[in-house]
This record gives sequence, structure tokens and C-alpha cells, in this order.
Amino acid sequence: MIKAARHQIEQFLAHLKTERRLSPHTISNYRRDLGKLSAYCEREGITAWEQLKSHHARAYVAQLHHRGLSGRSIQRALSAARSLYRFLLREGVAKQNPVAGIAAPRVPKVLPKALEIEQVNRLVEIAGNDPLAIRDRAIMELLYSSGLRLSELVMLDTDAIDLRDNTVRVTGKGSKTRVVPVGRHAREAVGAWLKIRLEIARAGETALFVNRRGERLSGRGVQQRIRKWGLRQGVDVPIHPHMLRHSFASHLLQSSGDLRAVQELLGHADIATTQVYTHLDFQHLAKVYDQAHPRARRRNED
Repeated sequence: MIKAARHQIEQFLAHLKTERRLSPHTISNYRRDLGKLSAYCEREGITAWEQLKSHHARAYVAQLHHRGLSGRSIQRALSAARSLYRFLLREGVAKQNPVAGIAAPRVPKVLPKALEIEQVNRLVEIAGNDPLAIRDRAIMELLYSSGLRLSELVMLDTDAIDLRDNTVRVTGKGSKTRVVPVGRHAREAVGAWLKIRLEIARAGETALFVNRRGERLSGRGVQQRIRKWGLRQGVDVPIHPHMLRHSFASHLLQSSGDLRAVQELLGHADIATTQVYTHLDFQHLAKVYDQAHPRARRRNED
């Protein structure tokens, strides 16, 4: 691509940061996906965004598929391209969106994995007075207690959490703010962290969770620490932050059966997104049935 076209990508990414207030992790994904599109355009001799047509977009999808990208990755790449063209249309740089209506290969529906309650308890039972261990317990308790996304957690500032009111104010997707409860264990863990946070945080740092250098903790840092604790605590499945969000939703739905409440707590705009947890709930009920029902037990013993 020529310099002007690359500059328009940078303008779009700045728009995502300043106007839509997307997380650095999300913007990084946009940058990577649009980099793939730019590379395709260069190979095809396309030097300006208005030169990209629908047949180019279909060929682009076919190339991504041929390279072995998953349907989900291709969907994300197309979503980034559509968003770019909506921005270009708004700015008067393009006159049409050639990616509109272009479909990715169908993605098989995979249910999110949730931990058993005993596994959650084992994960967060961290002993000792190491400051980073105290921080990590607070992180995991808060993820599980309040169902936060990883991007929401790392963007929290100290003034977002109210330990007297037992709530945390979260800015989610699309800059939408919601207030969610903080459970007793999470409140105690975060309170313990706040007592020592100032010993680590740099002067003027507003982040609730900071790294050993006193700066805002990154999403990748959280992922690495939670994976480490999963291994250290003897949890027999690989642990990642989103698994705690899934576990929060699944366990809450099992106990309450209130899908709308779970939707609000998770910050889902569409209840269809939340309905995946009804499948998890059914899986739990089926497991209980297999273990407890006389006919099921007799069948398993045969």
C-alpha cells in the first residue's frame, strides 16, 4: 500500500482508541488483521482503499482459508475490514464497503469451559505474604466474583472499586459502563492488595493492578500469572482469565436460573450471547443425573 493508505489505517486505529475507547489489546488485534489486508492489497497491486472491490474481498477470504486460518480468525479479519471501511466512508475516503456481505467459513460452536467450584477454590487458595501473590489472588477472586473480561480488569483504576458498597464500576465493550457486585472473598482479597499496593505502584499510577515495576499490569501479564498459579495449585486443566468469567456465569446460572440477571452482570448487549450458558447448565444437570438417577447409575454399572 502507498503511504497515504497506511496513514488512513493509523487514523482509524486512533479513532478506535480516542472515540470508541477500545482496549489496547483490541486495537492490537485490529492492527494485526488490517496488516494482513494491507499485505494482500500490495500483492494484488491495490494502492488505494477505493480500489478494493468485492471480488478482491472474496479472494482475500479464500487466501486466508487456504493458509489454514480458522473460521473465527477469518471472521475477525473481516470484521476489522468492515469497521475500517465504515470509517473511510464516514471520512469520505471510500464510496462503498467492498467487505459488506462477505461471509467467512462457518465456525463450529464451541461451548466455553467452566471450572468446577472445587477447582476455583483450589486455584485461589494462595498462602504467604508475597506482594505479587496477594495481588494475583485479588485478581482471580475479582474475575470470578464479578465476571469481568480480561480487558475490563486491566483497565480498572483504584477509584473504580468501592469496598464499602461492595461494587466495582466497569467500562466494557463500546465504552458501556456497568456496576457489578463484589463478593466477600473478592472484597477481602482486594482489600489486602490495596494495603500493599502503594509499596509497589509508581507515584501517580492510577491502575488498580500494577506489575513489579509499578506500572499498569498488562493483559498478557495476567494470563501468564493465572496460568502459573493453575499449575502451582494443581488444577488439572489449563487456566486462562476468561475461564473464570465463564465459571462465574455458569455457577451463577446454575444457582439462580436467572438468565437476564447473568446477562446484565456479564455486560452482554444481546441475551443470545448469554444463552450459551444455558447449555453449560444443562451439561451440569446431565452430569448430576448420570451420577444420581437410579436408572442412569444402573446403566453405568452394567
